[in-house]
Amino acid sequence: MKQPGCELCEAEGGRLLLSNELLRVVLVDDPDFPGFARVIWNDHVREMSDLAAADQQRLMQTVFAVERAQRAVLAPEKVNLASQGNVVPHLHWHVIPRFADDSHFPQPVWGTRQREQRMEALEPRRAQLDQLCRQIAEEVARVARP
Repeated sequence: MKQPGCELCEAEGGRLLLSNELLRVVLVDDPDFPGFARVIWNDHVREMSDLAAADQQRLMQTVFAVERAQRAVLAPEKVNLASQGNVVPHLHWHVIPRFADDSHFPQPVWGTRQREQRMEALEPRRAQLDQLCRQIAEEVARVARP
């Protein structure tokens, strides 16, 4: 079920990495945060409690699989998980690798910028995005098996 006018019902929400009948994983095009991903539930629901227990588990297993892939490939200082939906009330999780030298650390990526982003820190992370995409696919495939 789709909701007219919902940007996550009408568009992928980022660079599509994988999709199935329940959800999709996309890479967010954010120049300051390479590796920022979203796990988006395909049907238009607002809250985790709108899902059956098995669907809640599948969604969170996918979120954790994306986190594992980010940790394995990018080795971030921290991974932030967020499901807000205040602006786009369609169930989705942000999975954001964070680094001590990123522009907002330790603030949230939506918070106040703490410093200018250094290109020499970003370029190696951007260079790992293809590897990250492959690792996400592998990790998600593991949790998708019955």
